[in-house]
Amino acid sequence: MLPFQTTTPTEARKQFFALLEKVTDLRNLVVINRKGKENVVLIAESDLSSLLETAYLLKSPENARHLLAAIERSQARDTQPVEPKSTEQAISELKQELGIDQEKVTV
Repeated sequence: MLPFQTTTPTEARKQFFALLEKVTDLRNLVVINRKGKENVVLIAESDLSSLLETAYLLKSPENARHLLAAIERSQARDTQPVEPKSTEQAISELKQELGIDQEKVTV
């Protein structure tokens, strides 16, 4: 969960630009408590976009299952040791994978 702080509209008005910096630089949420009305939240646009995208992707139960299974497969791969390769071997494998012709070009 993202860190958040609460404040009143009066305090938010006094510290508005400082709150904007906290929201964007520190990725904090700021909840503005309003008497007798629904509270509002200041959130960085990029954080909101991420939350909306995640909600959209997880909205479909089937899509959510696929995504969670992919995450589990990725995490399982990350825990297995990787054998070190020589630079030449790695370059050769990449060229083969990408279909790059390995013949030398002369000018």
